Amino acid sequence: MKTILVTGGAGFIGGAILRMAKEHGLNGISLSRRFSPELAAFGVRQMQADIGDGQALLSAFKDVDTVFHVAAIAGVWGHWRDYQAINIDGTANVLAACRACGVPNLVYTSTPSVVFAGDDICGGDENLPYPRHFLCHYAKSKAIAEKMVLAANGENLKTCAIRPHLVWGPGDPHLLPRLIAGGRAGALRIVGNGGNLVDISYIDNVAHAHLLAADKLGPGGAAAGKAYFISQGEPVPLWSWINTLFSRLGIAPVVRKIPFAAAYGLGAALELLYRLGNKKGDPPMTRFVAGQLAKSHYFSIRRANCDLGYQPLVTHEEGLGRAVEWLEKIAL
Repeated sequence: MKTILVTGGAGFIGGAILRMAKEHGLNGISLSRRFSPELAAFGVRQMQADIGDGQALLSAFKDVDTVFHVAAIAGVWGHWRDYQAINIDGTANVLAACRACGVPNLVYTSTPSVVFAGDDICGGDENLPYPRHFLCHYAKSKAIAEKMVLAANGENLKTCAIRPHLVWGPGDPHLLPRLIAGGRAGALRIVGNGGNLVDISYIDNVAHAHLLAADKLGPGGAAAGKAYFISQGEPVPLWSWINTLFSRLGIAPVVRKIPFAAAYGLGAALELLYRLGNKKGDPPMTRFVAGQLAKSHYFSIRRANCDLGYQPLVTHEEGLGRAVEWLEKIAL
């Protein structure tokens, strides 16, 4: 692996992969819709393009030996056509460009949400099936795209999928800012009994897992055609972890509760209201969010340990310290 290209390189995970790759002496290229001053300061070559533009991908993928396909539309709400266009059709374009340009390796950034149907998952492994029904378009579209990527594995193109769970750390534009905004507004409620365990994944560990997977797509590598759960290696009590973060930032702990059944019912009602009313923005609660906040969802990383040699580089406590330092610095 000498030259890598990262779709969505200007994003949180994509940028972390590029920075770590550069530290390892690799030539990295970012392909993203926006320009990143942070990557520019790090000396990373950037190309502005959309994964919906097949011709742009054909030009970008020339002389690249490994593509990390990170670009996606996330979120728990929105129109199916948007998830179809970016997460499914965009992935089809990436696969086509890899084949046309002779790219030998593709690492796809997936999500554990592809196996989440609303029930507890305690220590599940990669043998978990895809559910018949999904609770949000994001999970469904990512599952379809993941299946496409793994099915594309063959003699000329080796593929694998990385499923990092709840990625967080300095630079996080999603999870931490939303938690903190909700905490400061007093808008958060513990859904269910508050004892659910979940996996979380510090950003450096996620980037590390991607690079390990790429190395294991080479001749004799064990990763080809497989998916891998990635996390810190041990789950945390979700609400205790959130309140620990809040205590370090001087935010009042979350103590008020709402029963899971009530939150799930509220989510279903709000989804219907937003759909019929064509309302903009995300509903304050959805069925998927209710399940994520109330149920345990943590996974075995044994396959990643055995095949990739993956072990977290950064511990829970070390990562929390770095995150708090960053949050205080930007006064979020």
